[in-house]
Amino acid sequence: QVQLVESGGGLGQAGGSLRLSCAASGRTFSSYAMGWFRQAPGKEREFVAAITWSGRTTSYLNSVKGRFTISRDNAKNTVYLQMNSLKPEDTAVYYCAAGPSGVVLTAPLVDYWGKGTLVTVST
Repeated sequence: QVQLVESGGGLGQAGGSLRLSCAASGRTFSSYAMGWFRQAPGKEREFVAAITWSGRTTSYLNSVKGRFTISRDNAKNTVYLQMNSLKPEDTAVYYCAAGPSGVVLTAPLVDYWGKGTLVTVST
């Protein structure tokens, strides 16, 4: 089992920045691919970003490319999502996710989910 706990959400301003963290505990963190997903009010959960176990490969939702950066620190069992140039449409609950090490994570491959952290972007 892997437990994932997100932090760093809150209120941000359009054009501003927030950094989300996801602390993992349980089985070996470095053996998992990690990702961030989000769910806006009234919408389905969508992929935001993913990173392989080594950190060498990342993937992003088109609308966040160039603004968001996913990274991981395997020594700290933590994955991050740096969000810059925030837009009101980034408002959502952001979920951390973990899956098999050999993939770029997508929703069907997720083995573990965090409980989410709310990000609200004001104009």
